[in-house]
Amino acid sequence: MKRIVIKVGTAVLTDNNNIAKERMMNLVTLIANLKKTYDVILVTSGAVAAGYSTLKLDKSKQIGRKALAAAGQPILMSSYKRKFGIYDIDTAQILLTEDDFDSRKRTIMFQEIINTHLNYDILPIVNENDITSTPEQTFGDNDQLSAHVAYATNADLLVILSDIDGYYDKNPRDFKDAKIIQIITEIPASALADDSSANNAFATGGIVTKLKAADFLMKRGKKMFLCNGFDLRGAEDYLFKGEHNLGTLFKPKK
Repeated sequence: MKRIVIKVGTAVLTDNNNIAKERMMNLVTLIANLKKTYDVILVTSGAVAAGYSTLKLDKSKQIGRKALAAAGQPILMSSYKRKFGIYDIDTAQILLTEDDFDSRKRTIMFQEIINTHLNYDILPIVNENDITSTPEQTFGDNDQLSAHVAYATNADLLVILSDIDGYYDKNPRDFKDAKIIQIITEIPASALADDSSANNAFATGGIVTKLKAADFLMKRGKKMFLCNGFDLRGAEDYLFKGEHNLGTLFKPKK
């Protein structure tokens, strides 16, 4: 059975500092259907934003983000648990830091845990451990975390569900004639050094973090698919029908 990692961003999961229930339900339905033919690992953002629904702390300060993450993680997981319960899907929470990928012993441990979950038809839900980690121990964004999870678990594909439709040939905010590039086999160094940032106040990523995630995987012979998480038709067409109508596929050169 093929294995895929689905990564969903804060902008997709939350709306006005609350869980976007309809969008989360759409995601859950997508994953429930994918699990019929794929092993699925979910990498999720949204804990800090969910925490802000109960604690109005300053998220620009490190301790504020940690407190928000601590409050928001159980809210996020409870929401997932209720919605996946509709499909009788059991879930498990896995919190990782960059250190978990630097230590062979720790990497093998979480690999075995994820494999065990999948063998027992449990959905592993991964997030970065924002609460106890130091800045040196974190990726800082879940795009790159998801790329490392995809590689470490030998997934066939990483799918990033974002607030953008794909990767454009120019900035669509500034140029109305910007077009999505369907397939990319190499990312210029200049694009990886860009300073484009995330739209959502609680997000930590942006297009550059997605490009870095794609670059990491492509250099290791893996693929990444970037598409819209508000409208899942692009993901559904590609994953269920093998049709590439929307989104951008990053794949290594042959």
